[in-house]
Amino acid sequence: MTTSALKTAGVPDTPGSPDPAAPAPPSRLRRELRAVHALVHRDLLRLSTQRTHTALMLIQPVLYLFILGGGLAALIPNSTLGVGYQTYLFPGVLMMTVQTPAIMVGIRLITDRQSGYLRELLMAPVRRSTLLLGSCAGGTTVAAVQGAVLLALAGAVGLPYDPLLLALLLAGMVLASFTITALSLALAVTLGRPEVFHMLLGLVMMPLLFLSGGFFPLESLPGWARSLAALNPLAYGVDLLRRGITLRVPDQAAVAGLEWFGRQPPLLLEAAALLATGTAALLWAAHRFNRPE
Repeated sequence: MTTSALKTAGVPDTPGSPDPAAPAPPSRLRRELRAVHALVHRDLLRLSTQRTHTALMLIQPVLYLFILGGGLAALIPNSTLGVGYQTYLFPGVLMMTVQTPAIMVGIRLITDRQSGYLRELLMAPVRRSTLLLGSCAGGTTVAAVQGAVLLALAGAVGLPYDPLLLALLLAGMVLASFTITALSLALAVTLGRPEVFHMLLGLVMMPLLFLSGGFFPLESLPGWARSLAALNPLAYGVDLLRRGITLRVPDQAAVAGLEWFGRQPPLLLEAAALLATGTAALLWAAHRFNRPE
């Protein structure tokens, strides 16, 4: 066999020497990025194939918006909120839309561990924290995509289809989706059974949603409830969405939202607090996830 034929077949000229014609192995960073991309791609494939499941998850917030919102709109005058009740409810509905797929990431991590799929995934030549980051990125992307579908209903609640307004709402949903996904993963790496995870969600998720200001103004709550709302990541997400609407639709009166020591914090500071919460939760989850099982 000639030298050129050996090179074509991928056999080195000298035993044990590297083949100069063979492609170089991917760098460590490239392997990590490929793993993140693969996990995000997996979640997007699941979203595209489970259309019935996705549609059912979107039905609940739509029902809240048009049935609950339409019924209460006839009872609550616009002067009370400064806007129609359906317009006021819209940020809360968007938060409902993104929270469900974001929380599902934590449930899926526990079920993957029980089924043995996670053990096979850990055999990949990448860091454990990279796999957790990929799961968080996939959950954030899926939640934001589902929330973006609900943006098509903005005109039905009296909001304009302003590109900058839609971009602000989408950015707020991405940030909220990241934080909720990271918190869900932080809880999932701590718990070993999905039943316990579901039980805790049943205890805390509805109170957190009602303390988010998505259904009624926070100023109408007692002082202790407003203090709890200041610790609620969903409240920061709803407030970001509502204040984003106020920036682009200035003729709508701004409803008082979160307060720190009697004052409403700046918009960018709220976004930074939400981002810091999600980042801290993800770092803590990665620390726990790196422990050998």
